[in-house]
Amino acid sequence: MKFPSLRIAAAACAVAVAATVAGCASGDDAVAQGGTFTFVSPGGKTELFYDPPSERGTVGNVSGPDLMTDGKTTSLSDFEGQVVVLNVWGQWCGPCRGEADDLEKVYENTKDMGVQFLGINVRDHTQDKAQDFVIDNKVSYPSIYDPAMRTMISLGKNYPSSVIPTTIVLDRQHRVAAVFLKELLVEDLQPIVERVAQEPQDQG
Repeated sequence: MKFPSLRIAAAACAVAVAATVAGCASGDDAVAQGGTFTFVSPGGKTELFYDPPSERGTVGNVSGPDLMTDGKTTSLSDFEGQVVVLNVWGQWCGPCRGEADDLEKVYENTKDMGVQFLGINVRDHTQDKAQDFVIDNKVSYPSIYDPAMRTMISLGKNYPSSVIPTTIVLDRQHRVAAVFLKELLVEDLQPIVERVAQEPQDQG
């Protein structure tokens, strides 16, 4: 399957919530930003693909408290050399509930290819409700607990923090290969994850 440079496909609109990370990057709330990715969504499209790999921007080191384990920090840098699928979600979000089974299926289907999923739980100020969501939906991959959405700063300049759910596919160098601003089905996500996982590791 071939994708043109920055292929943009129209799709259903994602659910937007009133959220912002204004002020989160100052003082003790500062997050290591880094990265070179700048988000642009021409015409409000909800599927974006970035090719060739050499032109992809990197995200910063997304990091924060592990949702399920007290005292543990989970970071993107834990998964060096792996394709990583980042999913921004909240248990209060209907589309997030709808796609949970699909994301878990894609993870199970691709993890042997060197693929890791990492959730970012946002806007859930009661942690046990988010934990119950993970247990009830049998989600086996980790999530960062980030009710204040501080980690969003690391996802890149102009990243739309008001759109939930969001899914980002990172290649093995943690460059942005695809962005989805909508609820996903297995057939939406798995072909992209497999394609990125099969890219030559010296590409770019």
